Amino acid sequence: MKRLFPVLLGICIASTLAAQGQGTGSSSGKPAPLGDVMDALSEMDRSFETPDEPLTPEDDYYLGRTVGAQILHTYKTYTKDPELVSYLNKICQALVLNSPPPFNGYHVGILDIPVINAFATPGGHIFLTTGLVECADSEDALAAVIAHELAHIQLRHATAIIDDQRLANDLFQSADRVASIALRNANSQKQDLFNRNISLMVNTLFKNGFSQDQEFEADVTAVTLLRNAGYDPAALVRMLKILEKIQPLRPGGFNTTHPSPADRLINLKKVVLTGEGSKTHVYREFRFTFFQSRIKQTQ
Repeated sequence: MKRLFPVLLGICIASTLAAQGQGTGSSSGKPAPLGDVMDALSEMDRSFETPDEPLTPEDDYYLGRTVGAQILHTYKTYTKDPELVSYLNKICQALVLNSPPPFNGYHVGILDIPVINAFATPGGHIFLTTGLVECADSEDALAAVIAHELAHIQLRHATAIIDDQRLANDLFQSADRVASIALRNANSQKQDLFNRNISLMVNTLFKNGFSQDQEFEADVTAVTLLRNAGYDPAALVRMLKILEKIQPLRPGGFNTTHPSPADRLINLKKVVLTGEGSKTHVYREFRFTFFQSRIKQTQ
C-alpha cells in the first residue's frame, strides 16, 4: 500500500493545481488556501501511521444488512413456499447451537435463480440459490453448504477483506478532501466511501469470491460445525462431488466465486470426516424428502 502514497499524493496535487489553474478553486474563482490543502495532505500521511479501530460485530451486521439489501434489489427472493425457507433456517440454527451468535443472529434466505451458488455477508446473512438447493441429495448436504457459509461469517472473512481496504479508503478520503478543497464540493464524499465498501463486498460475493485459503479454511471449519451438530461431516465431500459433476454444465456461480470442487476435495483429505451423523442420517431422510418434493412442486 505504501507504494501507492507517492502516486496518490501526485494525483491530489495535480488535481488541486489543475482546479486552481482553471479558476475553479472556489465559488469565487480564488485558489484554495494552501494551509487547507496541506492539512488534508497531512491527514493522508497520518492514515499510514494510525490504523482505524477494527470493525465490531455490530458493524458487521449493519454492513451485511446493507449488502444483503443490495443483493435482494438485484435478485428475486424465493417466496413460493415460506416453509422451505424456514426449513433451511432450522438447519442453520442446529449448526450454530454451540456457537456464539452474531450481533443479530443468523438469517438464511433463498434466491430464486437457477445459478448454482451460495454466499454469506458479514454479520449473519446467508443466501442459497434455488439452483444449489436443487442439487442437494440430503439434509446433510444442505447442512454442509450452510455450514461452509457459516464458517465464512464466524471466521469474519468478509470483514478481513474490508479491513485490508481500510487504509486505502483512508487515503482515498484524504485525496478526495484535497480535490474537494480545490473544487469546494465535498458533499458526497462520505456517501462515496460507503458505496466503495458495499461495492467491494458485492464484487467479492458475486464476481471475485474469497481467497482460496479462506475457502479452504471455511471447509475445514464447516466439518467441525457439522460434526458438533450431529450431521455427517462427510456430507461436504459428497456435495462437492455432486458439484464437480454438475458445474461444467452450469457456467457462472460457484465456478467464478469458489475454488474448483476438485481442489477443495484435495484440501479436505487432511481432515477427519467421521462422526455420529453418518449413523443417524436415516432420521433426517423423511424431512429432506418432504422438502425436496415441495421445492419441485413450486418450480
